[in-house]
Parts: sequence; structure tokens; C-alpha cells
Amino acid sequence: MDEPAPVTWTGPRDVVACPACGCEAGSRQLVCPRCSGLLQAPKLKELAAAAEQAERDDRWGAAAQDWRQAIALLPVSSKQHEQVAARLERARAKAPSEASTSARDKGVANSGIPKLLGGLGAAGLLLWKFKFVFAFVATKAKFLLLGLSKGGTLLSMMASLTLYWSIWGWQFAAGLIGSIYVHEMGHVAALARLGIKASAPMFIPGLGAVVRMHEYPASPREDAQVGLAGPVWGLGAALVCWAAYVATGNAMLGAIAKFGAWINIFNLLPVWQLDGARGFHSLTRQQRWMALGVIVATLLWSGEGLLVLVALAAAFQAWRGGANKPDWRAWVTYSALILSLSWLATLEIPIPGGE
Repeated sequence: MDEPAPVTWTGPRDVVACPACGCEAGSRQLVCPRCSGLLQAPKLKELAAAAEQAERDDRWGAAAQDWRQAIALLPVSSKQHEQVAARLERARAKAPSEASTSARDKGVANSGIPKLLGGLGAAGLLLWKFKFVFAFVATKAKFLLLGLSKGGTLLSMMASLTLYWSIWGWQFAAGLIGSIYVHEMGHVAALARLGIKASAPMFIPGLGAVVRMHEYPASPREDAQVGLAGPVWGLGAALVCWAAYVATGNAMLGAIAKFGAWINIFNLLPVWQLDGARGFHSLTRQQRWMALGVIVATLLWSGEGLLVLVALAAAFQAWRGGANKPDWRAWVTYSALILSLSWLATLEIPIPGGE
């Protein structure tokens, strides 16, 4: 099964010298292998000073940018990372208008997706499904077109399209490519909203697509937002295809909708760097067990076999532990995705053969 590849982080690869002992290390390393000192200590001091000055001047947007750069230079498990994450959250909270303006400038439209996904039942889904489809098309079309302006995205997309065309025919191949592209652009939109620099999607024939981040999310909550944004947008794409199938009776559109739902359910597996693992990153152990309960209940209700794998992975992650603070936004989003995608994947839609 082809699925969108996980978001990955890439950075510079040159060598830096430890300011404390002079030991050389790769620039992607954060801690000196000899003395355990911070390799980017001078830069961290510079960024902290600039951020604190921006806070004193009530320039909270600038402060947030400086704290974000600083947190990328700190080990995630360190006390400094926790402290800077708190400063970043505070700066972002005090600059809401700047954050929303920045998102609009990047072509990212604020939407009510989290609110729409708050309805966890299939009955609720039936009530807002057409509104969801209309809102998705109306608010995201411009942003999706912006992603296609990148030459690398278009060339890699054509390479993948050629491969899938040879297997399933051009119609299904085009729908599959479109579903993967929308999924990946969901990650790009979330990253832009958080002020994290990232590449446009690059397709890998036979594997899916990948978005490369130049910074890592500052906290488990941000990581969950970025990870779950892909399946949220993927659900939107599948619903658009399903609505078009209902309106036209075109079986190929129905097949694309179902396959898109399966792709996104697979990505909700909380393992490795799949989107589900990112969604689980900010959940406490209790929330992980609760998410497992939703998965099992949905499995019994829908009979969707792919949920067996999701349930096993979720049980393993819940047994391992979880975050210290609950993230109910991530839990609701993850649970709603499990229910909505499973409902869509089990609809009676004909699956035609490739042409």
C-alpha cells in the first residue's frame, strides 16, 4: 500500500567546534560528545538576548521567532528545552494577531476543521459532511495551487503519476496522487501556521511523498498538530471525492474516496514516524488508553480490519507511557479521524478495475 511518507527534519551538515572544549562534531548534533556541553551555546545566548529584548519592547511576534530558533538548538529532553518551550508558548499567546496574519500571508486560511472534527459519531458526520466538503474546497484551493508552483513537486509528482498509471490506469492514478498531495499539504499548512520552515511536498514513486522540515516542532503539542494535519486534510480530500461520487455516480471517484480513507487510517498507526505516532506524542498514558478504547469500539462497529493493526500499536504505546500533560485537542482530533475515516472506508462504494 502506498502511503504519504512521514515528515522528516533536515538541517545543515557541516562540522562545528564545541565552544567549551574545541571538540569537532556534526552541526546536526546538539551536545558535545566529549564534554556534553551545548554546541550552539553562543548562538543560544544571542537568540535569548534578542528574544528577551523583544519581549521588553512588546514585540511578541519577533520574540516568538527568536525563541523558536533557540529551541531548535536544544536537546528535547533538556531542562533548557522545557524552559524555552514555555517562553515560546507565552510569546505566541501574546501575539495572536501576528500569528494569524503570518498564516494568511502564506496562503494558509484559518478553518474550523478542529471544531468540525469535534463530532465523534457517524451521525454527527452525516450532518456536517457537505458543509465540510464545501468549506474545504472554498478555503484550501488557493493554498493547494501554491504548492504546485514548485518545480520539484511537479516533476516528482509526474514521475509517481507515470508509475501508478501503468498499474491502475490514469483516472485512479490521478486521484491517488491528488489524495497524497492534499495530505502532505496539510502538513505544510500546519508548519506554516506554526512558523516552521519546510519544503513543498516531494513525491517518491511507489512510497508516497515527503515534506522536509528545517526546524523541529517546539513541543509535543506542536508535533501532534503537524502530524495530525495530514490525515485531517486527507479526510477532506476523501470527502470531496465521496461527495462527487454521490453527485455523479462515477464509481472511480468512490474508489478513490475509499482508498484515500485507507491510506489515512494506515497513517494513524502510532508507530515509527507515521502521523499517528506524532498524534500520540502529546497524549498522556490515560489518553492513549482512551484512544485505544475508541479504536476498539470503532473496529467492532465498522469491522474495518486495518484498525486491528492500529489497535495493537496503540496498546503498545499506551503500555510504554505518555506525556506529562494532557492534550485534549490532539485526542479529540485523533479519535474523530479514526471514526470518520473508518466510516468512509466501510461505505458501500463499488471498486472498479484499472483502465
